[in-house]
Amino acid sequence: MRRLRWVPAVVLLLGLVEFGVFVGVARLIGLPLTLLIAVLLMLLGAVLLRREGLSAWRRLREARLAGQARGDQALDGVVGLAAALLLLIPGLLTAAVGLLLLIPPVRRLARGRIRAATEKRIPASTANSVFGPKRVRVDTPPGHRTPPGQGVPPPGAQQPPQGPPEVIEGEIVD
Repeated sequence: MRRLRWVPAVVLLLGLVEFGVFVGVARLIGLPLTLLIAVLLMLLGAVLLRREGLSAWRRLREARLAGQARGDQALDGVVGLAAALLLLIPGLLTAAVGLLLLIPPVRRLARGRIRAATEKRIPASTANSVFGPKRVRVDTPPGHRTPPGQGVPPPGAQQPPQGPPEVIEGEIVD
């Protein structure tokens, strides 16, 4: 809760930066065009807020009916709604961040960051039920010795098919 005491200062600083960006852009392209861009971005945010909300609700419902974990669909909805809200806030800087969150690779990156932060804060069993089983990759360190009877087959034995490494799904218990 100590971080919350900085919220008013951050909001004030964001407002000052937004005002500075607005004045700078208005000097470059003119005040009427800057106002038009700001209003159009806010309207886009309003349209996206409705669309993203309905889309997130539909994806969550479909995942529930299919019996799948609903965490990824919820996070995708959160990122989409955050993008729409950032566009809805009057300001060019927040609108630029909102537009960036609409780009699929940036959206996946943000969703992954939010998922990682969420998984750190909730118990592993809860994360397993929300996001599904966690996939981990296990690499053996160089020089690792394999126990007898495992690993390299004896000469003349049939070689196992080469393909992607085996993936073991499981639950990580803290």
